[in-house]
Amino acid sequence: MSTTDRLARLSEAGVSIWLDDLSRERLSTGNLAALIRDKHVVGVTTNPTIFANALSHGEAYDAQVKELADRGADLDGVVRELTTTDVRNAADLFRETYNATNGVDGRVSIEVDPRLARDTDRTIAEAKDLWKAVDRPNLMVKIPATDEGLPAITAGLAEGISINVTLIFSVERYAQVIEAFFAGLEQAKANGHDLKGIHSVASFFVSRVDTEVDKRLNKLGTDEAKALLGEAAIANTHLAYAKFEELFASDRWKALAAAGANAQRPLWASTGVKDPAYSDTRYVDQLVVRDVVNTMPEKTMDAVADHAELTGDTVTGRGEAAQAVFDKLSAAGIDVPDVFVTLETEGVEKFEKSWQELLETVTGQLNKAKG
Repeated sequence: MSTTDRLARLSEAGVSIWLDDLSRERLSTGNLAALIRDKHVVGVTTNPTIFANALSHGEAYDAQVKELADRGADLDGVVRELTTTDVRNAADLFRETYNATNGVDGRVSIEVDPRLARDTDRTIAEAKDLWKAVDRPNLMVKIPATDEGLPAITAGLAEGISINVTLIFSVERYAQVIEAFFAGLEQAKANGHDLKGIHSVASFFVSRVDTEVDKRLNKLGTDEAKALLGEAAIANTHLAYAKFEELFASDRWKALAAAGANAQRPLWASTGVKDPAYSDTRYVDQLVVRDVVNTMPEKTMDAVADHAELTGDTVTGRGEAAQAVFDKLSAAGIDVPDVFVTLETEGVEKFEKSWQELLETVTGQLNKAKG
């Protein structure tokens, strides 16, 4: 089977393939355009780590940094201009996909400043600012699913902003995200917005769950614990999809759908495999189901194209078996709620650290530009 065939089959199975990366170099060299053309890529996600990495390599941003320095822009202003320029240009590249899919795909996501993850009001303000700054209908603003982020998600949707909810780890938190989504659309309708124009995805993080749970299982060291290695992440996503099916069959959702609303699609994030003991395509070929997004690093995309074993829907109807996995994890001594609290806390901290690295990189570039 050829490279294109596997990715084509994944796409035909109802999985939207998004690239989990963006840089000025990808845009200027035509690499992203080639992925759209040849690899069935229909969207892009970014995050603070991706931007920190992009700006620390090469000289692609030097000319714009110098121009902004000459204009007297401050550090935060420069970072905003650099990142929104990339996102705006990527959005333009995906405009044809956006039009062809009636706004479902062709999406480019940009995250609010991660330092605001625990501040509802400032997150709302930042989401509005990013929406205006990028000024493209195929943008999605990423808001983390922290306790403080949930009301910001509702508020953003109520303003007609398309939202990518990020850093979701537990099914319990995912249910709260769907509640925030429903409330946001209800408010948007009351505010006079056309619900057809508002889109959202809920980014459920995958590989990090196995990383954390496996670490704890290895520490326990029992045969019972070792038998559960590598089981948690996929079971967690199967439970999430069962929750998606349950809540999007509700009368509340049916009323919104009748008013033109688009369902909030599950998005599988963090799908690069971190443990070499596991198949490098497991978080793609074991998570195939219609009407979801899988956002993957290019390395994972290439692995899928080369040797993924695609066997149709590998998610629907697996909720009961997935729950059994978590029952066994609890019985083996894993504090499951603590796993998810730890992952959310670490997720926010990692993005804050990346943002700090980004600020330091741009500070150095500004100093260089100023001579």
